[in-house]
Amino acid sequence: MAKNTKGSFTLPGESGYEELTLKMAEKWGADVIRDSDGTVLSDEIIEAGYDIYSTICIIRDHNTWAKEHMDKLQQTFLVSDAKMATGDKLSIHLLDGYFKEQFMVNGTPASIKYWQVFDRTINTEVAKDNWIYEEETGNVIIQNTISYHEYTVNFLAYRIWEEISMYNHVTNSWDKEHLMPVDPRTKEAQEYLYGWLKKWCEEHPSTTVVRFTSMFYNFVWMWGEDERNRNRFSDWGSYDFTVSPEALDAFEKEYGYALTSEDFINQGKLHVTHMPADKKQLDYMAFTNRFVVEYGKKLIALVHEYGKKAYVFYDDSWVGVEPYSDLFGEFGFDGLIKCVFNGYEARLCAGVEVETHELRLHPYLFPVGLGGAPTFMEGGDPTAEAKVYWNRIRRALLREPVDRIGLGGYLHLVEDFPDFCDYIEEVADEFRKIKDFHKAGGVYTLPCKVAVLHSWGSIRSWSLSGHFHETYMHDLIHVNEALAGLPVDVCFINFEDVKAGKLEDVDVVINAGRAGTAWSGGDVWKDDAVLTKLYQWVEQGGIFIGVNEPSAVEGYQNYFRMAPVLGMDEDMGERVCHGRWQYDVSTVEGLIPKGAYVKSRENCMLTDGKAMVLLEENGLPALSVHEFGKGKGIYLAGFEVNNANTRMLLNLMLYAMGKDLVQNYLTDNVETECAYYPGSRQLVVINNSDSVQTTKIQTEQGTMEFTLEPFETQMKEMM
Repeated sequence: MAKNTKGSFTLPGESGYEELTLKMAEKWGADVIRDSDGTVLSDEIIEAGYDIYSTICIIRDHNTWAKEHMDKLQQTFLVSDAKMATGDKLSIHLLDGYFKEQFMVNGTPASIKYWQVFDRTINTEVAKDNWIYEEETGNVIIQNTISYHEYTVNFLAYRIWEEISMYNHVTNSWDKEHLMPVDPRTKEAQEYLYGWLKKWCEEHPSTTVVRFTSMFYNFVWMWGEDERNRNRFSDWGSYDFTVSPEALDAFEKEYGYALTSEDFINQGKLHVTHMPADKKQLDYMAFTNRFVVEYGKKLIALVHEYGKKAYVFYDDSWVGVEPYSDLFGEFGFDGLIKCVFNGYEARLCAGVEVETHELRLHPYLFPVGLGGAPTFMEGGDPTAEAKVYWNRIRRALLREPVDRIGLGGYLHLVEDFPDFCDYIEEVADEFRKIKDFHKAGGVYTLPCKVAVLHSWGSIRSWSLSGHFHETYMHDLIHVNEALAGLPVDVCFINFEDVKAGKLEDVDVVINAGRAGTAWSGGDVWKDDAVLTKLYQWVEQGGIFIGVNEPSAVEGYQNYFRMAPVLGMDEDMGERVCHGRWQYDVSTVEGLIPKGAYVKSRENCMLTDGKAMVLLEENGLPALSVHEFGKGKGIYLAGFEVNNANTRMLLNLMLYAMGKDLVQNYLTDNVETECAYYPGSRQLVVINNSDSVQTTKIQTEQGTMEFTLEPFETQMKEMM
């Protein structure tokens, strides 16, 4: 591939490595140099003619002020480990099991007002006059306990080590002060942070972009004391780290009702993003979103006053920012940056309404990766990692563009990995070409609009509650990843959207997930208005694809409320004496690619014997198609993303819509994909596998054949 023009690349520079910084900036075609957490840029780098990104975490790096205002630190509700009583008195040490360097109990009267003690055996709150807190020991003493009942305490704790600082510190073996997170809820903290940012802007005249990392509140990441369970709890979409007595008091004043600690703790299960939110949770999220926007836009306006742009890093302290909410535009951000491992994360970034979209590629320039395996150190192979990540991201970028890519971390680590440096040069050139193709006009897309249906809808477009490796067990993340690079239009809707009639321009609806989750829907399927809208839509020609336990809720004739459409249901034990429909496995030529598979679910069964079973496993139907009026219901007992399954998903949609499986600008080899840009008449063909592949593509000019090396990209101008 011929070398392209420079630009659209952000390089992490490092003082003390000026020669390396400028050398790699030239090699990778960078137009921006940034600092990273724990690094600075020297005058030589700043004055080298590049735009400068400066990274700030507005609530971090204020330890001197924080130590004088410990009551202004960020907080969270924690729940003690359950302890069983063996008499009428019980002592519980609150922080047992938690990483003591992360948390400190807030024992003030304003905090204790929100504490609760529960007898978890009978799920009953213990009266406040039956327990006391001993600050000197860190214990709660409970009186009048019942023998062999388990008890827990919900309490507020200060977070005394900001989580990303904590992770970077441990990962990179830093020997430096632990940074504490300041909570901007109070007027005093807001005035301090505003003044700090004003002074910072004055002291950094060369900075062209201020990169906020991110705003105020980190996603929830609770560490355990025991390294065997260090990651005690994490959820990328949780709001638990935003609470404080001030926030809870303000919420009650605004909404007219009070939240309790149990509204957050939820019997110790917490309110994870994977579960449907109740009204209290949604109210609190909206309340926090408004606060983050109201104060955040003042900081953005200040940055603009100094002639600088403001970008937000859509990771770390992003909670409350909500880029897909109606309020996001009020911030006034000029750009959004997202760290990405996968294609659906690239689509998440690309879809936000902001001027500049930038991806931070993996692997980060760290000695080890998130899982602790070596990367830029002995035993690591960062080039192999980069190829895998780029392979996932590239197919998404063929469908929807972003404006920039870049790296993060510590540049000096690349010195011992010249092959990595060469590969990133290839990636940067390839990215710039793809970006140029998009500029000339949109990518060719099949006439198919897909709506992913779940409880969150558009506010969680292209997301679940973390990166792929943190949420791999959920079917929907596999579906999202497959959809990220397919030549179809994709949107995300919730159940209120269904009732509001937003299915009118949709061809396919996908509902994927375990029963009771936000992704399947849970109790919302008790709403007959949702059912009748979907039944009518399918009957008139729509395609409903259900994965795992779609529309599942107990208490009705069918466990799957969409069973009449799907022709499939799941027996929860009540029908063990009922007969089962026998079936033959049908074959539709070309529909199921070689290598595609679907794992069956125990107790899945046909409802009326009319579903056409296309795949089975262990004598159980795993994939079926069922006619319903003019439309169809498609059931997959599960879905795991791979190249063959991704093409199978596309084939199923085309087949159900009555379209030919062979279309222009589709490869005939499932290990490959392509994208055509009519505006520039460019055809891009990619190999998504680690082996040589040959593929044929039907075009308006006839059939073309390509042979691609592992992970290769080829570009051809159509005459």
